[in-house]
Amino acid sequence: MQDLIRRLLAELGEDPSREGLRDTPKRVEKALKFLTSGYDANIDHILNGALFTVDYNEMVIVRDIDFYSLCEHHLLPFFGKCHVAYIPNTRVIGLSKLPRVVDVFSRRLQVQERLTNQIADTIRDSINPLGVAVVMEATHLCMSMRGVEKQNSFCVTSAMHGAFRDNSRTRMEFLELIKLRSALPGIADAASAGMACVGED
Repeated sequence: MQDLIRRLLAELGEDPSREGLRDTPKRVEKALKFLTSGYDANIDHILNGALFTVDYNEMVIVRDIDFYSLCEHHLLPFFGKCHVAYIPNTRVIGLSKLPRVVDVFSRRLQVQERLTNQIADTIRDSINPLGVAVVMEATHLCMSMRGVEKQNSFCVTSAMHGAFRDNSRTRMEFLELIKLRSALPGIADAASAGMACVGED
């Protein structure tokens, strides 16, 4: 990988041997391996031992989970907040594991729509809850640094299963709860409309 990065620097018109770039290939390799470490993660291993039988059937929400990922179209970062909710059906997931699930799938080359679905599907398949909801809000540098260069735009995607899809009151309760302290106003309206703004150009 370091040889490829040296060639890339040269193709960009740089001198890979100059002082400031001499160790760049090593640093970039280390950074990329960390940012894509989700490929090596075993989701079953992460969740096993953190699934518990509990007599509870009300909504569980973990909100404002920070995430960072790389757009698969341009290899530029996108980042923001993830909000996860589920309604247990006799089993719950240890709360610290939900951010771990977000990390596993965000630390891959991604598009936001697929990332949102992967998180929701994993929770659904792990504990068979009465419902799962995931909302992600993110800034994409492929939109703000290049292309259309819209620095203030953000993208909201949602995935709803079970009670969150079938029952509008349950869905709106979740959206209102994550709206309470959201840094981005209007998230509930955007999420309920199913907004998605990731594109390839």
